[in-house]
Amino acid sequence: MERRKFLQNMGFGSLALPLYSCVAPALMNFDTGIGEEILPKRLQPGDTIGIVSPSGAIFESEPYEIAVESMQALGLKVKLGEHVKKRYGHLAGTDEERAQELNLMFKDPSINAIICLRGGSGAARILNLLDYEAIQKNPKIFIGYSDITALHLAIYKKTGLVTFHGPLATSTWNIFAVEHFKDLLFEADAVQYSNPVDKGGLLTQTNNRIRTITAGSATGELLGGNLSVLTGLMGTPYFPTNWEGKILYLEDVGERIYAVDRMMSQLQLGGVLDQISGFIFGKCSDCEPGGAGGYGSLTMEEVLDHFIKPLNIPAFSGTMIGHISDNFTIPNGIRAEMNAEQGTFKMLNPAVR
Repeated sequence: MERRKFLQNMGFGSLALPLYSCVAPALMNFDTGIGEEILPKRLQPGDTIGIVSPSGAIFESEPYEIAVESMQALGLKVKLGEHVKKRYGHLAGTDEERAQELNLMFKDPSINAIICLRGGSGAARILNLLDYEAIQKNPKIFIGYSDITALHLAIYKKTGLVTFHGPLATSTWNIFAVEHFKDLLFEADAVQYSNPVDKGGLLTQTNNRIRTITAGSATGELLGGNLSVLTGLMGTPYFPTNWEGKILYLEDVGERIYAVDRMMSQLQLGGVLDQISGFIFGKCSDCEPGGAGGYGSLTMEEVLDHFIKPLNIPAFSGTMIGHISDNFTIPNGIRAEMNAEQGTFKMLNPAVR
């Protein structure tokens, strides 16, 4: 970072790597501050999207049919991964098969984008088997959420490629999800993210409310994903170490509140929370107290307030990120500006070229 500033100050900015270069010259740990983010090419009607399954298996035929039909309804051609229907316990094939499938999709020149069939569990098992050099040299839209967070963080760390926390191929592709997907990835818009306003005939909105934790505005690169998957990578070579000035966004599903408290403690003790400029929490679906030994439980609100309020940075919760039907598509590695009082954030640059 300091070298780039020096070159610019000396008038040699043109000798540095272009801000949105499509291919970086050598594989690196991107979050050390060397190099620039790589933008994938935008989607166009008629492009081919590859469907991979790097995590859990699906055991019925109908979800495959729905996934293919959903992609076709977006105006895309579809190519299923070589091993997408394989089985290895709860996983969609062995680690080697799932890694090979993803590597081949990035190398295949006929594939314009890649979407994950489902999440589940197991993506972290293939991180050491991925060809990061091939991924960096063949930048493509890569999208998914939940367990796919492991792949997003590893690809960000190793290559600088902007990837997308968004719907899976088997997700509910309703109007809300489709519009955000298209605006971001087809139209190359710098998207404004705000919750839908729907009072449902009531005097005030009761669903999808925003809660301001700490008021204010902040700018920084968006980076985050599923809380339990993200914290599970801490201490590994695939976890970003530079969170300075980042806007951290999180979501989760089916976690007890005491477990969320433990994971937030890990982010605090690991130094992540001390570095970020802003904090956005989406939905923690089906996150109940449970397992508190009969002495009650903290609420989710109390947990977030305990760890985030002392940071004195803009923060809010309740945005449309998570295991929900109305799901945002969010780019990792793109600068954004957030407003905690309004519960909104807006990209400062397009995420595709």
